[in-house]
Order: sequence, then structure tokens, then C-alpha cells
Amino acid sequence: MAVTVSDVARRAGVSVSTVSRALAHSPLVSPATTHHVEKVAAQLHYRPNMMARGLSTGKTECIGLVVPDLENPFFAALAKGVQSHARRRGYSVVMADTDEDATAEPRLIRELTSHSDGVIVCSPRSEDAEISRWERSVPIVLVNRPNESLQSVMIDDADGIRQAVMHLAALGHSRIAYAGGPLASWSDQVRRRAFHDTMASLPAAEAIDLGHFQPFHHNGAAAADLARVSGASAVIAYNDLLAVGLMQRLQARGVAIPQEMSVVGIDDIPQAAWSSPALTTVSTVRGLLARASVDALLDDNHPSARVVPVELIVRASTGEALSGDQAPLNEALLMSGTTG
Repeated sequence: MAVTVSDVARRAGVSVSTVSRALAHSPLVSPATTHHVEKVAAQLHYRPNMMARGLSTGKTECIGLVVPDLENPFFAALAKGVQSHARRRGYSVVMADTDEDATAEPRLIRELTSHSDGVIVCSPRSEDAEISRWERSVPIVLVNRPNESLQSVMIDDADGIRQAVMHLAALGHSRIAYAGGPLASWSDQVRRRAFHDTMASLPAAEAIDLGHFQPFHHNGAAAADLARVSGASAVIAYNDLLAVGLMQRLQARGVAIPQEMSVVGIDDIPQAAWSSPALTTVSTVRGLLARASVDALLDDNHPSARVVPVELIVRASTGEALSGDQAPLNEALLMSGTTG
């Protein structure tokens, strides 16, 4: 039989209300009594009824987390980080997966806001007008999506793309392609804009836009075929899943990586290091992203945006361009004094 608050009260020699206040760390209970009650509760292995506590305090001690795809290792790792930091702060986490379906977001967020003290929404696909209509009965924090009326925690996507392009340019690549993500992805809009802006800043460089792709491994095949016929010597993919699928398709068609085509991904999922060749990728410190998201939800009361930095992890999937591609760019870089 489960231990009740009455059992704790009898063993501690105090009233039931005192036990409830002590376990809630009420200032109405002395530190000594609180310590005594907590010690007795631990000895009895008492687990408080969180629903009852929520009714009495107005707090559920639970936060919601919405992700676009839990099968994506990036979001799975982020969810693990959010859960770990939330637990350290005394909160549990309830998760929901939209399966990359923007129409599912409003319903899932509405359900979570009614059963939690706040909701973290990762990379939402909804339009700004829809986000503005979301239920605000509890705090909401957006991850990698800015909003004037909501807290947000941003990944420095633009700098990540800039680092990737400059890395490839330093290797002599002048024709670089970008295989983008979903049309509704705000992150893709930022990455695509940064790609074209950075390429435009380089002399004798040609940017090739391969279009939009769902961010899954199997969609890399279509991106690879387009990259192959585009004349590009290097390609930057929207995420690592797309990049790994792209590499495998190119290799199946007899294209040597990086000798004939260099490939860069984004996210630094575990598969990036395990792929053959190991994938060069833009890495986000997911632990920092998770902590910043939870802290923004629980601590901040005013709309603001935090930015989490990124870094380029160079591995074996990128190498020097073939001489025919390398010479024009290197000559132009030297003439302009640009070093990258």
C-alpha cells in the first residue's frame, strides 16, 4: 500500500497540513521542522501526489516539450538534455512529436499548456500568425524561432553556414550547392539566406540552390542526384540526416567523397562521426541549448532572445577541390586580398 501524507504526519509527530507545507518549502514552517519532515518522508519512501499538489499550489511541476521529429537524433538528444536539466530544477517533462506536421502544433501545445507550468516548442513550423494565436495561459519558449511576444532561444545558424562556406572556399571550392530543409522551416530560411549572402561576398564563387527537402535520411538521394548534375564540387545539407543520405547516394553512383564532392552537414548527430567518410558538420552544444531553453521558461518573464553559438567540426567528408574548380577562386581570392 502506498505511503500517504497522513503516514508521514503520524511518524513525524506533526499535522498533515504541516507536512504539506514543509514538503512545499513554505516559509510558514521552520527550517528544522522542514528538515525533520523531509527525513521522515525519505525513510518512508513517500512520493507526493503531484496532481493534488497542483490543485493546491497552482503548479504542476511539469513542463511540456514539443519537437518536430523525435526520430531525428538531434531532437532526441535535445529532449534528453531538457529532461535532465528540468529534473535538476525539480520538474518532470511531457513530450509531444508533431512528425514535421505544422497543423499538429496548435493542438499539442493547447493540450500541454493545460497540464503543465510551461511549454518549450522546438523549431515550430507554424506561420507567425498562427503562433500569435497560441494559448498563453502558461509561459512558452520557442527554440530556434524568434517571436516578438515570446521568449526564444536561438541557434546561430547564420554563423554556422558562414563557417561552412568559408571552409569550403578555403579548400578551393567555387561552385557550392545548398540542399535546403522544409519550406516551412524558419531555420532553413536563415540558413539559405546566409548561404547566398556569404557566397555573394566571395569573388568568382557560384551559389547553387538545390531546393527544399524533408530533413530525413532517404531524401538525401534526390538531393545527391541534383547536386551531381549541378556541376557543384561541394554541397552543404540542411541537416546531418540529409547529408549522410546524400553521401551514400553519391557513393552508390561512384562519386568519391571528398575527392570529387565535398559534403557538409548541420547538427553533429552521432551518425555524423560514424559515417564513412566521417561527416564535416556544424555543431551546436545541445546541452547548452537545453539548459538555456529550460531556464528561459522557468526564470524569464519578458520576451527576449538568447543565442547559442555553433562551431564547424571538420572531418573527412571535405577536401580540396579539383584543380579546375580551385584555380579561378584562388586567383580571385588572392587578387581581392580575401583570405576567408
